[in-house]
Amino acid sequence: MAVVIALDAGTTGVRAMAVGGDGRPVAGSHRELPQHFPRPGWVEHDPEEIWERAATVLAEVASAVDRAGETVAALGLTVQRETVVAWDRRSGRPLHRAIVWQDRRTAARCESLEAAGHLPLVRARTGLVLDPYFSATKLGWLFEEGGVEPGPDVAVGTVDAWLLWKLTSGAVHATDATNASRTALLDIRTGQWSPELCELFGVPAHVLPAIVASSGRAGVTANGSPLGAGVPISGVAGDQQAALFGQACLDPGAAKATYGTGSFVLVNVGPDCPEPVEGLLTTVAWALPDAGGGTQLTYAYEGAVFATGAAVQWLRDGLGVIGRADEVGPLAASVDDTGGVVVVPAFTGLGSPWWDPWARGTVVGITRGTTRAHLARAVLDAMAFQIRDVVDAMAAAGQPVTRLRADGGAATDLVLQLQADQLGVPVSRPVVAETTALGAALLAGLAEGVWDSLDEVAGTWALDAELRPSRARAEADADHARWLRAVERARAWAVDA
Repeated sequence: MAVVIALDAGTTGVRAMAVGGDGRPVAGSHRELPQHFPRPGWVEHDPEEIWERAATVLAEVASAVDRAGETVAALGLTVQRETVVAWDRRSGRPLHRAIVWQDRRTAARCESLEAAGHLPLVRARTGLVLDPYFSATKLGWLFEEGGVEPGPDVAVGTVDAWLLWKLTSGAVHATDATNASRTALLDIRTGQWSPELCELFGVPAHVLPAIVASSGRAGVTANGSPLGAGVPISGVAGDQQAALFGQACLDPGAAKATYGTGSFVLVNVGPDCPEPVEGLLTTVAWALPDAGGGTQLTYAYEGAVFATGAAVQWLRDGLGVIGRADEVGPLAASVDDTGGVVVVPAFTGLGSPWWDPWARGTVVGITRGTTRAHLARAVLDAMAFQIRDVVDAMAAAGQPVTRLRADGGAATDLVLQLQADQLGVPVSRPVVAETTALGAALLAGLAEGVWDSLDEVAGTWALDAELRPSRARAEADADHARWLRAVERARAWAVDA
């Protein structure tokens, strides 16, 4: 039996998962990935640590597959998206720590670009906004202030490009269209790097990777790789697009939310690139081969929420309110509500639909009767409120969400019930919780014939639980209105810092 292995290099951990022909995991391995915080608002990874953990989990899963007497048909990659790496093509040595998507060091640069009138160009070409979240200003910073000289031997890219380079021993310097669409350097209508945007952000075109399809052979593993030589690397996607594919949201109007370090809502809007809409991003959902030998792009609206699971980590590591992340649910469920407390976890600013890099975390409504349970409940409520803000923006753009598929480590019954109550629509969780890794595996297996069609891909999805609205709309709306009042107090807090 042939399996497909997925490598999921996320923000706080790296996972490998082997998937059988029925779409179910048959082996897995995970390692935590340390983050580095050299200054307030700066977030970095060590690229060599990313690779070391990737090699470890791949080797462990490959060993399990071998012991089971199975073969590896393909490898799929999915990664944290906007994080950037720069390295030397000759030595393979990283030239700087990776700058993580959460990093806010280029907030002032984004502000100056907007003041200079460049936002309309960026919105029209990329579907994005001028925010330090995206890769372009991070790359510009590496060349202007990070000590990286853009010579002929310099290569840059998102984490997928770095891993492709390592897995192929330098034979492939490439990224796929989904990751490229998060850089603010890609013209999302043509699927090619924009010379005008490269010039605007100070990123020489020669340092950028080639752009390949999300499902298609990007390369093969080299001798000495954790999987040995000759394994096709045939699926590449950003983590949220991979989750959309893994959730089988293959038709326009289908939507998913991933509850991880941050939370991300994507809704498939089909093959025609829509005009930018207020509060949302337009992104490439995936790029699949078409019948004519070219590539067909599918697009999505996206709302990016920067801190959901990160707020649980803050309760654990910053405040000591809980000892383990899985304690937050029972603690939150021990009270009926927040007691009037609202937590706005804008630790690194606010994403969709506000796009305010100067917002900061805020806790309001504390009384003498406030307990740790109320804080825990308020953190979980904040997850549901932030997703509602995004879904409301999608409805305003003419793309209402009538059902939501949910995944990620924080997609517990309690969180999904809170979400269903806020949205007023059913929220479903699949049997395979690791839909990001699953999506990468499905993209790779589709390219190599493990699955013959998108219908077969859709047939791998299976329901685990569905939560339906249980509260009166007036009550849910009143709670959301209080949340919006708290958001206004959090916004622009650090603008004079």
